[in-house]
Amino acid sequence: MSKPHTFLCIALYFKGVEFMKACKAAGNTVFLLTKSSLAHEAWPKEAIDDFFYLESEANSPENIQNIVKGLAYVWRNQPIDRVVALDDFDVEKAAAIREDFRIPGMGQTTARNFRDKLAMRAKAAEHHIPIPPFSSLFNDQEINSYLHTVTGPWVVKPRAEASAIGIKKVHAIEEVWATIEALGDKRHEYLIEQYKPGDVYHADALIYEGKVIFCLFSRYLQPPFDVAHGGGVFQTVSLSPDHEDQEALQTLHSQLLQSFGLKYSASHTEFIKSKEDGKFYFLETASRVGGAHISDMVEQATGINLWTEWANIENAVAKGIPYELPQNDYTPTGLLVSLTKQQYPDFNHFNDPEISWRLHKDYHIGLIVKSPDEQRVRQLLHQYSLTIHQHYLATLPPKDKPAH
Repeated sequence: MSKPHTFLCIALYFKGVEFMKACKAAGNTVFLLTKSSLAHEAWPKEAIDDFFYLESEANSPENIQNIVKGLAYVWRNQPIDRVVALDDFDVEKAAAIREDFRIPGMGQTTARNFRDKLAMRAKAAEHHIPIPPFSSLFNDQEINSYLHTVTGPWVVKPRAEASAIGIKKVHAIEEVWATIEALGDKRHEYLIEQYKPGDVYHADALIYEGKVIFCLFSRYLQPPFDVAHGGGVFQTVSLSPDHEDQEALQTLHSQLLQSFGLKYSASHTEFIKSKEDGKFYFLETASRVGGAHISDMVEQATGINLWTEWANIENAVAKGIPYELPQNDYTPTGLLVSLTKQQYPDFNHFNDPEISWRLHKDYHIGLIVKSPDEQRVRQLLHQYSLTIHQHYLATLPPKDKPAH
């Protein structure tokens, strides 16, 4: 029988409850490193053996070194076998901890591929994976050369944020330079990329022994950038296994994760299908479960809980035992989530039997619909989106920084 291991989970957002429950259910000791401001959240205390709190979520060298020093004291009585970052903003911390204490798993060089948008693009280009033309903002001459060879519009985006946070769309060369100047001495933390109109797809996957063993492809009905910057309802719909884009997406997705060196994890990756040429281009990837309740949609569509199975994969790898993915099937499924004007929105407008999940969260409304009929799923999403716009929708200006 395999001995229990100690897992340090890092979560500076409230998430990963199912991961920690599954990790504990496998007989392991579970520690959670989170922010002191999240101490009141509904963490699964029955599954967590000890809590460690941070005052700052910053990925600064000083903050990370303080974390390492604190864990060094913990280690005197309790060695840590595995470190798992449950969110994008925790990846650097986890990688640094592994490096310092020589814990198996993703080190800082590989972690960059799943955290730094410039590193992602450089790695993709190295392996001939299609990407929109891009440039760092290091050198004025290189930027000028880029702007005069790559047509606009462009997007200036931070290298280390998640989703559409901090991204600015620019249309003229003068506007680009004004944006760069406004960044001051932080310009090296950004990149510029050609804006490609098109449909954005996402791949939500599990990786084991360097191979994609499970993946659900889905398509956003409105690109996240447009929702974040123009307001609206976040919507995504799953792709059937026989969809015409499945083969191209599977090939590109597998090539990407193998090239990036991901050995075992959950993963969320985004591609855009260009309206100009109909080809897929890589946008970004992450070594974690997708946010915005996408994991709930994946579970409704396939029966696979990404958080639970990620924990089971980590447990199997740590203990050197085989992992086997549970049997799963597929039912067409769609998700929509929106901010609301009401603190406690009612669901009186949403009573169809195809609704399989509801989000209960202050100032939010969210629904998942599933049906063997793909057209019915799309019809309901469209209908519900109109209803939300009419009765519920609230919008906020896009954030320059993440709202921890």
